[in-house]
Amino acid sequence: MEDAATTSERTEYENAAAAAAVALAPWESSSMPVYCRDAAGLLIAANPAFTRKFGRAGQPVNGIAVETLIHPEDRAAFQLAAHRPGRLTPESGRTFRMQTSHGWRWFACEEAVLSDDADRPLATRVLCRDITRQRLAEELYTKLSRAVDQSPVAIAITDAEGRIQYVNPRFVHATGHSLEDILELKVEVLREGHATEASYQEFWAVLRAAGEWRGEISRPRLDGGLVWESVHVSCMRNPAGEITNLLCMREDITEQRRLQEQLRQAQKMDSLGTLAGGIAHDFNNLLAVVTGYAEIAALNPEAPAVLQKSLREIVRAAQRASGLVRQILTFSRKADVRFAPIDLNQLVRDLLALFAETFPRIITFNVELQEGLPALLADHNQLQQVVLNLCVNARDAMASGGELSVRTVLCPRGSASNPLADPGQSYACLRVSDTGVGMTEEVRHRIFEPFFTTKESNRGTGLGLAVVYGIVASHHGFIEVDSSPGAGSTFQIYLPVAENAAATAGPAVSCDFPGGTESILVVDDEDPLLRLLEMALTSKSYRVTCARNGLDAIDLIADRGRPIDAVLLDLNMPGATGLEVMRFIKAARPELKVLVMSGDLKPEVRAEIEKLGEDNFIRKPFPLDDLGRRLRRLFQG
Repeated sequence: MEDAATTSERTEYENAAAAAAVALAPWESSSMPVYCRDAAGLLIAANPAFTRKFGRAGQPVNGIAVETLIHPEDRAAFQLAAHRPGRLTPESGRTFRMQTSHGWRWFACEEAVLSDDADRPLATRVLCRDITRQRLAEELYTKLSRAVDQSPVAIAITDAEGRIQYVNPRFVHATGHSLEDILELKVEVLREGHATEASYQEFWAVLRAAGEWRGEISRPRLDGGLVWESVHVSCMRNPAGEITNLLCMREDITEQRRLQEQLRQAQKMDSLGTLAGGIAHDFNNLLAVVTGYAEIAALNPEAPAVLQKSLREIVRAAQRASGLVRQILTFSRKADVRFAPIDLNQLVRDLLALFAETFPRIITFNVELQEGLPALLADHNQLQQVVLNLCVNARDAMASGGELSVRTVLCPRGSASNPLADPGQSYACLRVSDTGVGMTEEVRHRIFEPFFTTKESNRGTGLGLAVVYGIVASHHGFIEVDSSPGAGSTFQIYLPVAENAAATAGPAVSCDFPGGTESILVVDDEDPLLRLLEMALTSKSYRVTCARNGLDAIDLIADRGRPIDAVLLDLNMPGATGLEVMRFIKAARPELKVLVMSGDLKPEVRAEIEKLGEDNFIRKPFPLDDLGRRLRRLFQG
């Protein structure tokens, strides 16, 4: 016979099962899994959705421990919830991972206690809502939010009109603004870095047309420094394709640009070093010509024909030396990157004139330049470096002599087959070919890698072609290379043309040397040049006063009783520099006209002079007729 305890337990189970059946009846056809468990945590009953979800369709579930369905990491929390006394409370809504027929899934479980008429608990009904997608979305959102907040890239989100809505901590740090300033004062984060309103409006035009904008901008820091940033702004759209927000990402590339400039400058000097022997040889030849003809002139003072011929040859040698010095200064000087219309043909002609003087005589040049080539919008110094590096490499590949061919040609829209070419863009192609040793396929695939070189350790840094690649890429162009061992190499540089721009032409040359009656102060510490200018200007009826240093010039300018209409001003002088004299002129006699003379006008000095309101410069050495015309324009302007 059953004892009383067993009978009581059976009665209790039957009562719980009956209560469970009643409780599950409304959920019989529901898609939400629902089950009932007893006080021991064993399943009493479950609806069809539960048995399907957990892979037990058509099988009894009675007696299964619910805990076995719970993920091991969540069982402690489940046990705490399962043994919480009392009826459904806000705390009873729990989330657990449970083992289903499709693997672990997240469920939000809502519990209700089933009681008898005496309010004694019989069982617990549990509604299981699958929230796996929601949970994964929340976890993904958390990860994305964390990634954006901790990103090393400055990120900002604006509305479709550019009004700020969010910035990450890196953005706050990078701009120097406080978060309150950015959000409360409505800082125009998309406007920063655009030097002009026209540039800013162009940014919006590109963004609206293409859906994104990329570029490099510079802006001042609050501490007075300058920072360069790579900026990418893209449109964020809703499901209907409408632009709702703008995403702005800014990465500090100041150090990268500094290193790139150092790399270019180091490689430029390395390339210049390879020309040093030829330059020294050529200068010695020019000096020999000058001194030789000067001696002949001195020995034949009564022979006008000999004197004329000697002077012509001396002038010709001096002009060649002047051009050589100008090229050296152009290559060696560190200059700001400035894009302007460039005549590629003229640039090639100027450089080939230098190479003809400095390259070994066993190398011959073959030049074919297409006339009427449109101007390029490029940086003059960087484009010179491209041609220099390619020609120096070609020279080195022809140690036993050969032919260096340089050709330019226009490639109209759609004619360039390279996948990097813009079909709507015309390109100027610079082709540099040699008849040297050529390259294997393996070498050809590595030539643009920094520090990769096939030359001996003391003959190259391996930076030349890497710099060429970087410059061409920054000009939105591309490179094609064709080479094979023993058959030489051909480099084709494609650069987009600026079809509506014209390269600046040089001044016209005339033998006329116009004169005048104005009073001119000539300031230069080089006595022979000072005497030459005094003699030349006096012969043209100018009234000339000379100063041999900056301090003497300041004393003469300070004398308000001395008539001075214009100042011919050298920059590199003892006592006071030309820049200091210029500042004194602007303070004491701002009406004076000034023509600055310099053989090496550095960009930073030129910028300082232009800040003072002067933009008249003439480069030494200069023809006297050029000086005379510049003076007349100065007085007439």
